Amino acid sequence: MTVEFERAPNDPKKREINPFLKLALELGPLGVFFFMNARGAALAERLPALGAVGGPIFLATAAFIVATLVALVVSLALTRRLPVMPLVTAIVVVVFGGLTLWLHDETFIKVKPTITNVLFGGILLGGLAFGRSLLGYVFDSVFRLSDEGWRILTLRWAIFFFVLAALNEVIWRTMSTDAWVTFKVWGIMPLTFVFALAQMPLVNRTTLPEPDEPESR
Repeated sequence: MTVEFERAPNDPKKREINPFLKLALELGPLGVFFFMNARGAALAERLPALGAVGGPIFLATAAFIVATLVALVVSLALTRRLPVMPLVTAIVVVVFGGLTLWLHDETFIKVKPTITNVLFGGILLGGLAFGRSLLGYVFDSVFRLSDEGWRILTLRWAIFFFVLAALNEVIWRTMSTDAWVTFKVWGIMPLTFVFALAQMPLVNRTTLPEPDEPESR
């Protein structure tokens, strides 16, 4: 089997994936992380072998690594192509999650969102510097935008990622681990949703017509 990276967002040969399935694959590991942090202690009581991993945050980290890799493999199996953003996320999760478990220090998994968001923001800005709107690789199954639309949307999301990185640094350094986990799941997701909704006027303005739909003049 030949494995390639995702095609450009407006490439007609690009293999599509159901947008709801794509969203589930991207958010599923985060849900697993939250569940294991909340219920890890109870599960460890029923399954003593889990106790060897450590407290709830360490059980959640181990489950997060596994869920992230499973989601990446499923995406690869469905499209025969490596999704760029989830691949970057998986690498960071494995590296920082592995350090968390190996050194038994939760600092690494707490810093992971900061590193991931800075990487995403930097990658998006770097892509723009080379004339490529890489955000299209994330939202291509949902939107069909003009090149200019992708460029503006990419710039906005890059800035948003840097804001999320700064927020994560403030939260994990000033609040408890449970509060940080709650913010990671129930704070970042609503913020992202609200920000995404705020981009809809741009999306509507720059959406391309369907292939069989004549352009309005």
